[in-house]
Amino acid sequence: MLRLLRATLNSWNGLRAAARSEQAFREEIVALLIAVPAAFFLATDTWRRVMLIAVVVLLMIVELLNTAIEKLSDHVTPHHHDAIGRIKDMASAAVGLSLLLCGFVWLVALAEPPYPIDAAVVMIVDGKNVSV
Repeated sequence: MLRLLRATLNSWNGLRAAARSEQAFREEIVALLIAVPAAFFLATDTWRRVMLIAVVVLLMIVELLNTAIEKLSDHVTPHHHDAIGRIKDMASAAVGLSLLLCGFVWLVALAEPPYPIDAAVVMIVDGKNVSV
């Protein structure tokens, strides 16, 4: 139980450190705070809500890994190093791909009607309900 508590504290400290030092991570926290209620507004199915929230959390995870790689690389050598530069670029590319995935999933959710169109169309003809 003590190990779990220490791991939780370490995770919390890592989140706080990232939020303090990385503007991108702070922006992603804001995006998550917007995404959670928006997912409940946009999606009617539980799995769609989970997906909309999960892609933002995935983006935050990748951002944390990118930040860790950058901080460690800067600690190893503050001077320019070609190999370390390529590693940082790869981590940055992972963030970029995560952003594309997140944006794509949210665009699909925004473009899709919240309810199936064919299930919601009912006309009243001569006082009777007629499905169209």
